[in-house]
Amino acid sequence: MVHSPDVTAVFELPTEAATQHLGETLAPLLQPGMVIFLEGDLGAGKTTLSRAMIRALGHSGPVKSPTYSLVEVYVISSLYLYHFDFYRFESPEEFLDAGFDEYFNDTAICLVEWPERAAGCVPSPDLRLRIHHAGVGRSLEAVADSPKGQACLNTLIPAMAAASSSVMPAPR
Repeated sequence: MVHSPDVTAVFELPTEAATQHLGETLAPLLQPGMVIFLEGDLGAGKTTLSRAMIRALGHSGPVKSPTYSLVEVYVISSLYLYHFDFYRFESPEEFLDAGFDEYFNDTAICLVEWPERAAGCVPSPDLRLRIHHAGVGRSLEAVADSPKGQACLNTLIPAMAAASSSVMPAPR
């Protein structure tokens, strides 16, 4: 079944603390089996957002960027969270060659930076989070690509709106 994205929101993030707050608010809404794409230029804030989500889920140790390791694994209680970074991939087939397809299952949450570098191999996302530079801050467009992603955004939008006036549903 193909899900048509029908929930989209734009969050204005004027500071790093605002980016962290969004990650902390989103984290408890994530469910096992979800795939989250993190898209944006170098330095946009993808790892900052990921770090906030991982810590909000209960990981107390260091949270490293997976740029050189390709994947960082976190076991939080009985939850597996895999944080991928495919920036260094030269072809999408490297995803399959590394055996990463086995990490995407119903018991894990997968955060994927640079998913376009594994296009056609990485599973479809539940949420796409596109981070853009916006002056000194950031703008994050969130798109739900599945019913699970839609449920997340349906809760995230009012939660962030209660904390700030800088969230708005995106025009369709």
